[in-house]
Amino acid sequence: MICVRRECFRSLCSSRNSIKQVFSRNPCQNYSPYSKIYSNYTPSALDFPWSNSYKYTHLSFYCSYSSGAFRSFKKRARKRLKANAKPCLNEAQFHQAISELLPRFSAGELCEVLNLQEDPIVCLEIFNWASQQPRFRHDVSTYHIIIKKLGTAKLYQEMDDVVNQLLSEPNIGSEALYTTIIYFLTEARKLTRAAIIFKHMRSCSNLDCRPSIRTYNLLFAAFLSRRSDSYINHMYMATIRCLFKQMVNDGIEPDVFSLNSMIEGYVLSLHVNDALRIFHQMGVVYNCLPNSHSYDYLIHGLCAQDRTNNARKLCNEMKGKGFVPSSKSYNSLVNALALCGEVDEAVNYLWEMTEKQRSADFITYQTVLDQICRQGRMQDAMSLLKELQEKDLLDGHTYQKLLSLLEQEFGKLNNQNQLRH
Repeated sequence: MICVRRECFRSLCSSRNSIKQVFSRNPCQNYSPYSKIYSNYTPSALDFPWSNSYKYTHLSFYCSYSSGAFRSFKKRARKRLKANAKPCLNEAQFHQAISELLPRFSAGELCEVLNLQEDPIVCLEIFNWASQQPRFRHDVSTYHIIIKKLGTAKLYQEMDDVVNQLLSEPNIGSEALYTTIIYFLTEARKLTRAAIIFKHMRSCSNLDCRPSIRTYNLLFAAFLSRRSDSYINHMYMATIRCLFKQMVNDGIEPDVFSLNSMIEGYVLSLHVNDALRIFHQMGVVYNCLPNSHSYDYLIHGLCAQDRTNNARKLCNEMKGKGFVPSSKSYNSLVNALALCGEVDEAVNYLWEMTEKQRSADFITYQTVLDQICRQGRMQDAMSLLKELQEKDLLDGHTYQKLLSLLEQEFGKLNNQNQLRH
């Protein structure tokens, strides 16, 4: 039971009729189990000793879902129904496909039939039908095709059932097959399941099933993707470090993708010095040289820690080797230089990135103009903004937005100058 002071109740609603209208719009009011129980109940002085001094108005319970929450519930319900909905089998297409097989068909002939089918449900039904046929056993090729069909269609539950059937066959498997399974599991963000397949690969007695550099690179990419929290990146970086050490101990030579994954992981987890250590080992300890991505990751990480001198040095070294920094590297460098007070240097890099056909974002333009204004050079900021517009680097909306921000900054600085004088 909810009690509200009558004076507060009047401030919220003008009349009891308006309250009834609001309640009548509630789609869940008929589902209140307590409305009938408390509709005739009135608190007495014995229940509330202070009721003589304050008068209360009683409201019955009702379901208070807002329209936004109700729409969100309907969206989640539709999503669950779509996920649980089982796709229908095209029986005519299924019977047509199995009629093309000979009575004693081989695994190669089954692969040809599966390759011709575009419907993954029909492929799965053919695969299961073939499993029940006497004198037939699936091999690596048939498992590989059905897993690719189901994984491409994002039928991960059906694919997982086929994988369980594969794992029960001790003599069937290959590195390419297991790597394909890991790829689709990482696409589905089933990292625990992917780790189980990886451990199965390492425990296989068949050396052809052991993990390769492709397997490790898939896992590196999976642990690094879709992470914006540095704490989460720090936790995943411990796993990536163990995988990298395991790969080196197994005699697998890291390639540039593996080393760049280590550099990116260290940068995302705010361990830039460790990223620099891996970078300087490239070409010395490991037989691969840094590429443009290696430099881009480090420039962004150094700028995030205000180490502009190191970032500028790496940028010059990168350009000396014929690489062009990415837009992210240029934006990071321009922002870091402007925030450190080196506005003229930031403007020089801003013009350089436009010459290299790298686009600056809105934050970069705003930061440079704001820092110029903070140094009391308002006319220089206006001149730069007009020059950017004349060179068609800004559209009309961006120009007006930056101009309004400059006018606000002008007003603040002018007020401060008037107070000083």
